[in-house]
Amino acid sequence: MSITPHKILLIEDDLSMGFLLTEFLEDQGFEVKLCRDGESGYNALKRQQYDVCLLDVMMPKMDGFTLASHCKELNPNMPFLFITARSLKEDKLKGFELGAEDYITKPFDEDELLCRIKVLLRRQPQQLPAPQVMKFTIGTYVFDYSRQELCYQDETWRLTETESEVLKLLCQNQNQILKREDAVEKIYGKKDYFLGRSFDVFISKLRKMLQNDPRISIDNVFKVGFILNVQS
Repeated sequence: MSITPHKILLIEDDLSMGFLLTEFLEDQGFEVKLCRDGESGYNALKRQQYDVCLLDVMMPKMDGFTLASHCKELNPNMPFLFITARSLKEDKLKGFELGAEDYITKPFDEDELLCRIKVLLRRQPQQLPAPQVMKFTIGTYVFDYSRQELCYQDETWRLTETESEVLKLLCQNQNQILKREDAVEKIYGKKDYFLGRSFDVFISKLRKMLQNDPRISIDNVFKVGFILNVQS
């Protein structure tokens, strides 16, 4: 029985690099769609589902950061990775704030890129777990992990895959310390400074969602991690 190849959307305005990466990834068994600007990449995302999106930051018609925000609107669970010559700390943090799973700076080794893509793909089966109901009660909130929904009275938030994973870890360790390094490794598959900062961004987002119940707080434990405190 033949195996359907993973689909990768590559958005790269440097034609030479785009062709080289396309050839390399196709040799590794991937199905690759190459787009040369952000607008055509956005149109490709509207027409078809992809397993991974690789995008540059500086692109004509629509920059990578703008496109990344559209990526999450069209498919909240699709991982994307920035490939760019920009190595400024601020750019990396902005990428992670937009929900990027990883960030690789040009020039890079093709085998390193391949490893990072495989890490993202290994995490994807977690998006479709075996049918089960996994619900957590957090004060007056109900978190349905299987549906990626957080409910408060008549209000419902649809969470991204990463937000759901972070909240699940907090719920599984409710009123106990969740070590930051352990959580980052479980969610991203490795320990990294910038991934840690990305994790902190998701913590901030969850704090805002849970602020309606004063009995709930996500507290920092200095240099250790976080605690989801829920008062009875």
